[in-house]
Amino acid sequence: MQLGRTVFAAWTPMADSLSRRVLEAAPAPAGAPALQAYAAQRMGQGADGAARRGPFRPEVWLNTRQRAAARLAPHYFRAIDASVAVVLALGCAWAASPVNLIQAPLAAILPYALGALVMLWLVRRMDLYRFGRDEGLGAHLAKVAVCGVAGGGVAIGLTAAFAPGTAAITAAVIWTALATLCLYGLHLAWRGVVGRWRASGALTPNVVIVGATRHAEALIQEALKRRDLNILGVFDDRLARSPDAVAGVPVLGRAEDLLTHRLTPYVDRIVVAIDPKAEARVRELTGRLSVLPNPVTLLVDPHGEDERNAALERLARTPLASLDGPIDPDRKAFHKRIQDLMLGLVALVALSPVLGLIALAVRLDSPGPALFRQRRHGFNHEEIVVWKFRTMRHAAADATASRQVTADDDRITRVGRFLRSTSLDELPQLLNVVRGEMSLVGPRPHAIGMKTGQVESARLVADYAHRHRIKPGMTGWAAIKGSRGPLHTAADVRRRVQLDVEYIERQSFWMDLWIMTVTVPVLLGDRAAVR
Repeated sequence: MQLGRTVFAAWTPMADSLSRRVLEAAPAPAGAPALQAYAAQRMGQGADGAARRGPFRPEVWLNTRQRAAARLAPHYFRAIDASVAVVLALGCAWAASPVNLIQAPLAAILPYALGALVMLWLVRRMDLYRFGRDEGLGAHLAKVAVCGVAGGGVAIGLTAAFAPGTAAITAAVIWTALATLCLYGLHLAWRGVVGRWRASGALTPNVVIVGATRHAEALIQEALKRRDLNILGVFDDRLARSPDAVAGVPVLGRAEDLLTHRLTPYVDRIVVAIDPKAEARVRELTGRLSVLPNPVTLLVDPHGEDERNAALERLARTPLASLDGPIDPDRKAFHKRIQDLMLGLVALVALSPVLGLIALAVRLDSPGPALFRQRRHGFNHEEIVVWKFRTMRHAAADATASRQVTADDDRITRVGRFLRSTSLDELPQLLNVVRGEMSLVGPRPHAIGMKTGQVESARLVADYAHRHRIKPGMTGWAAIKGSRGPLHTAADVRRRVQLDVEYIERQSFWMDLWIMTVTVPVLLGDRAAVR
């Protein structure tokens, strides 16, 4: 655990999304005792038996949202590198200029601007934000030096050509030295952070295997030699014929158990390890598992150790997010996180007086706390605690949403009715947004165990779990399209899921801005919805 704290102590406040609190918590997921007890029962072990954990038990338990946030670190690294280079360039240009920067001629500033651009472009083009396992420190720093000298050479050459003079050239040389040294220091820090993450397992992918087969056993045995993959458990439909464990990894249940298993939020990938020749069974299994937010991979029977190692390499390859190429899911996630962090912090500060007044009104209206918290589903089935202003009588609060709100619901207070009609009760979720558990825009988070009629809502629609492939939001596409509030019928659930999946497939920065822009007038103009 000390290692986990050290990792995040070395990080910058910009990495709020990496959820420091998880590394400081006990190194086991919420469902770990149940998982361990089940595995112990299946394997005939005592409660303290080491084998019940399996040979791949992670040192640091991070769910997929937190591990995905860690993978976005290169974007933060690059932003800090660019900020330092620009600040140094402005400082040296100001020092070399006889007037202030606003009045300085273009010839005095252009060399530094182009030098910084060349330096940062080379750092990116030479792939220095990948921090590969097999790249030595010396080679990495040598490349950093090349980038610094090349950018500095451009700055010095342009200064000599357009603003000749001893002071100007000296300033350009000083900038080159300072920028190179700063890049050295920053990349030493970045390598240290990434190295400690890898050593603690924070970047090690978590995998479960479906199928207690010889393919699975061979894969696990090879993974034990490599130790760059955590195989948390095995699931098999044929429990009566399956062993209690496969190469030491416990068999935790049937394939369909993954739909509701407490381990699922910690799983990065599901590997189907049954014989691909059994086409009907493969189709049936992958069809059932496709409703999960976790990626599913079919393990084709490898011929020989080389092919097996290649398969493991693909599974274990969790590179830090790429900065090149077209917009990919990692870059979209980074942009969305920056948007949430900046706008969320501004909104939280700007609305703090309103939040205080609402809290006071709630307390004066009825006895009980001002805030109400509820466990809800987040990204990849993660359980998160969502905050709201209390709108019901404290004694009648329904944390599981087992009874949906109806018109003239006798549980709702006078102030609560106003807060619900204006959606002001959702404002405390800005805290969830800043913490990285929610987004400003996304599918609305539903309470765990929420029921539509007498049936759990998640069981009414096959594609329900697709909602969890992105962070839940304070507002969303479904909300502005009229699907908000209680879900009284299966048709309501189906429409909500359809709109949420449509948003996930179309999500973009501009779409998020549009949804945020129209949210307030749409919600205030809708008098028909019960909220």
